[in-house]
Amino acid sequence: MSEEKKLNAISEPLVTNIYTADPSAHVFNGKIYIYPSHDIDAGDAFDDLGSHFAMEDYHILSMDTPTDGKAVDNGVALHVNDVKWAERQMWAPDAAEKNGKYYLYFPAKDYDGIFRIGVAVSDSPIGPFVPQEEAIKNSFSIDPAVLKDEDGSYYMYFGGIWGGQLQRWRTGVFKGEQAESPFAFLPEENEPALCAKVAKLTDDLLEFAEAPTDVVILDENGNPLLQGDTDRRFFEASWMHKYNGKYYFSYSTGDTHFLCYAIGDNPYGPFTYGGRILEPVIGWTSHHSICEFKGKWYLFYHDSSLSNGVTQLRCVKVTELEYDENGKIKTIVPYQ
Repeated sequence: MSEEKKLNAISEPLVTNIYTADPSAHVFNGKIYIYPSHDIDAGDAFDDLGSHFAMEDYHILSMDTPTDGKAVDNGVALHVNDVKWAERQMWAPDAAEKNGKYYLYFPAKDYDGIFRIGVAVSDSPIGPFVPQEEAIKNSFSIDPAVLKDEDGSYYMYFGGIWGGQLQRWRTGVFKGEQAESPFAFLPEENEPALCAKVAKLTDDLLEFAEAPTDVVILDENGNPLLQGDTDRRFFEASWMHKYNGKYYFSYSTGDTHFLCYAIGDNPYGPFTYGGRILEPVIGWTSHHSICEFKGKWYLFYHDSSLSNGVTQLRCVKVTELEYDENGKIKTIVPYQ
């Protein structure tokens, strides 16, 4: 990474005492809380399974306003040693609130090396969080993101290919060995792309109320995006927000390093591809959230600028997000 590019970043790390990534931002009680993953250098060589991302706990960040420029690290809110079913790799989390309770949703590998999604509960948005004894029934893959809709329903979006194992669940049953190539079981390039999943949550927010279904993204002609359309197809990092009554499903294209979005009329879709939110950042991954605060919209994202480009040592950032008159998101260029 060039020093010039680092100096010309449009925003700076929100915390510098630890490495953080995958920020899920929410406004609770008039304050911004950010639920990131906590990057730790495990010393593992880079591989396509994500073995070098060996995160083991969660720190919750908080800000009075997104223009503060800095966030407060509120310390460890949950550690993998507290989760009976989880062995390792506590990746990108999210959170939700209901009736004064706060719910932390997180992926982790169980003792069979299979990613599941768990939930932990607290009376405070910064924890500490107490995990449930078991992972969510029938959960799999990574990157949970929860939408609270206006009618009080809660929906979880999740999934990620390659190291996120989504491709191993195409038949509804986990296939292959965990250490097998992440390219096994992927669709052919001329086949419809693998989709993120969505499921409504039960009233207590602890389980799926239904079987997860596909989040289908359509092209401009109404056809599902193909696996070979790597600049637009889903890879990981689901997020959902609403703007002017429309549902905006956003995600990362992974190996092509874009944040993109698609628009639909209901929580299940289908969603029509809308464009790019963010051009590629320093580092391999891109993962984000979109949050409204006092009438303005903000993109929370990460790059690897704090570690001078080390892929698995990232830092969370924030910048304002804008829409045009047609509801399209204006593409953000992270460096100038």
